[in-house]
Amino acid sequence: MQTINILDVTIIEPKLKHPVIFQQFDLLIEGEAFIIHNDHDPKPLYYQLIGERGNIFTWEYIESGPDFWKVKIGKNNISIESTIGEIVAKDFRKADVFKKYNLDFCCGGKKTITQACNEKKIDYMAVESELNKIDAQSLKSTHKFDEWKLDFLVDYILNTHHEYVKKSIPILLEYVNKVSKVHGDSHPEVIAIADVFYEATEELKGHMYKEEQILFPYIKQLVNAKLGDNLATHCAFGSVQNPINMMEHEHDVVGEMFKTIRKLSNDYIAPNEVCATYKVSYSKLKEFEEDLHQHIHLENNILFPKSILLESLF
Repeated sequence: MQTINILDVTIIEPKLKHPVIFQQFDLLIEGEAFIIHNDHDPKPLYYQLIGERGNIFTWEYIESGPDFWKVKIGKNNISIESTIGEIVAKDFRKADVFKKYNLDFCCGGKKTITQACNEKKIDYMAVESELNKIDAQSLKSTHKFDEWKLDFLVDYILNTHHEYVKKSIPILLEYVNKVSKVHGDSHPEVIAIADVFYEATEELKGHMYKEEQILFPYIKQLVNAKLGDNLATHCAFGSVQNPINMMEHEHDVVGEMFKTIRKLSNDYIAPNEVCATYKVSYSKLKEFEEDLHQHIHLENNILFPKSILLESLF
């Protein structure tokens, strides 16, 4: 029977804790594991492992507080593929391939290509072939979001995606409500679309407000603190992980709402006989969802994990 080593993190100097844990992990061979013993939840370590080693480990809570935590960390097969979110984080051009095959790279970005393809019965090799073609192309004109500084990425999200959502909501509400009133009798699905879209907009308004007033300013504080600024790095919500958990949950909620809209609208394909306003409303809804996909991807797969990692260094 294999003996599993226990690493007591509580006796290690704070600045050396993560380096020692990483050293222990790197010494593992495939299939081996060790247990860390800590006096608080080591969840930031999970995100640091994801960020620096990728999806090649298992994470199992053996004991979960309130005084001590024990987590069993194992090493998987090193050849395990990256998640869809990690792939798109490194090269956003590949998002188009996942869109083509209806593979979710934002809310569902933590799945591997194999997992996602198996769930939807899609040919994995076809997807992989198209991704490889993109690898052969030049990257000169592509935004390398994964390499941006976090405060710059925050500003990009605010000025690009938050502004787009704020400007688009009143226009789209006018469209879907008009289509609902005019065509609701013959196409009852447009009534449901208008209702779901309204719910999604209300969710997004509150969601963005919390990011703009609470989460994003704190992330900028972390960046400034790393640069030597004396701004406080402690927050009222305990850890950046807490608001991030809430933001990711809200992303999932809005994502499910747009899956419903997409289904109701037959993938945004309007009937041939309908008016121009009907067709434009579908086109605008599709555009809105596509922007939302990139918006959520930048936060879930890049900004949030890196913010958790940054906070763990203090």
